[in-house]
Amino acid sequence: MANTSYRFIDIRTEIPGPKAKALLEKKEQNVPRGPFNTVPTFAAKGEGALLTDVDGNTFIDFAGAIGSLNAGHCPPKVVEALKEQLDRYIHPCFHVMMYEPYVALAEKLNQITPGTHAKKTFFLNSGAEAVENAVKIARKYTGRRAILSFERGFHGRTLLAMSLTSKVKPYKFGFGPFAPDVYKLPYPYYYRAPGGMSPEELDRELLSRLENFFLSEVPAEDVAAIIIEPVQGEGGFVVPSKSFVQGVYEICQKHGILFIADEVQTGFGRTGKMFAMEHFDVIPDLITLSKSIAAGLPISAVTGRAEIMDAPDVGEIGGTYGGSPLGCVAALKVIEMMEEEKLPERAQIIGEKVLARFRKLQKKHPRIGDVRGLGAMCAMELVEGPDKTPDKELAGKILAQCNRRGVILLGAGLYSNVIRVLSPLVITDEQLDEGLDVIEEVLDEVLGE
Repeated sequence: MANTSYRFIDIRTEIPGPKAKALLEKKEQNVPRGPFNTVPTFAAKGEGALLTDVDGNTFIDFAGAIGSLNAGHCPPKVVEALKEQLDRYIHPCFHVMMYEPYVALAEKLNQITPGTHAKKTFFLNSGAEAVENAVKIARKYTGRRAILSFERGFHGRTLLAMSLTSKVKPYKFGFGPFAPDVYKLPYPYYYRAPGGMSPEELDRELLSRLENFFLSEVPAEDVAAIIIEPVQGEGGFVVPSKSFVQGVYEICQKHGILFIADEVQTGFGRTGKMFAMEHFDVIPDLITLSKSIAAGLPISAVTGRAEIMDAPDVGEIGGTYGGSPLGCVAALKVIEMMEEEKLPERAQIIGEKVLARFRKLQKKHPRIGDVRGLGAMCAMELVEGPDKTPDKELAGKILAQCNRRGVILLGAGLYSNVIRVLSPLVITDEQLDEGLDVIEEVLDEVLGE
């Protein structure tokens, strides 16, 4: 089954291959079914935008560990920094004996996140933890209880983060009751705007509904924060307008509500800026960070206005493994890479290439209802018929075929009918083109062209 058609993809066995099948049997016996898996095989080596499995099959990675690998698999500068740190100490715990990389990374994030005001940063382990703590800080600072999030939003799988998340299955079904004082707001989805409304009309309608929410549901003076993804990730890479995001921010300013930007998936160069909020000219009060902060090491951060971040008293926020020294040194090197190699600018080039190819395919295949994205955060939405019926089955078929042929892709969207691209920003033009060629071949075959 050797594949000689491509320069980078090398599929030598069926997927899964014999070694992967043996590991799958062990996995079925020892790991619960809950954690999902995109490709039915096991990694042996990763480099840049390439992943090789235990059977010697090499894939082009368009998933990037769900957006965690903007700097690529095993970037040499990060690997070297980790090796050096391992020889010093692994984890004395910041709450017991502090260490310099924690402070250095906090200082760096305070410098590079949006806004020139005084900021402070502290660290946790995951995006969900960052979200939970941002909410805690917002409530402590404002003395208010309610938190508003958005339809189709995703903020994590822990209790409060899951409560903020919109999609019921698979994230929330059967896991209630959920955290109280959490409310959902409508988020613009221009492709599915009701009644043929223009983007401007939809923005005005949704912002009006937000103001009316304070009259019908919760008074503004009880709302601590609104949390928003600048581009919805799991929700289907839905991009709002600048006027909508600024309108939400202005409403927050008017009512003394904190504006929390969830940049867990959009941060660190993914959208063509270091942080996606820079596209909207909005400076958040608090920002949550994780995923691509440290080339795959588990670390997350909350960065915000100094006076807000200082609201919790000593011991009221933190965690034993928060701000791991390994994560901190990795993150410092990732940021160095982002700046020196101009990876945000590279994201813009990648996005232009991907969207141009997707639009070309859209003209050929009407089942591609929408193509959208910001920077290298790109997606196509698959539908059936003039009423734009979401086609989850078609999306699943295309994803499975691409994965078997050596391009790792992920789905997304409330209706699970969106195919998204989150390739590492270090991907070469040749690797990107080869991956897009495979997607085009699969679409042509599946859709009968």
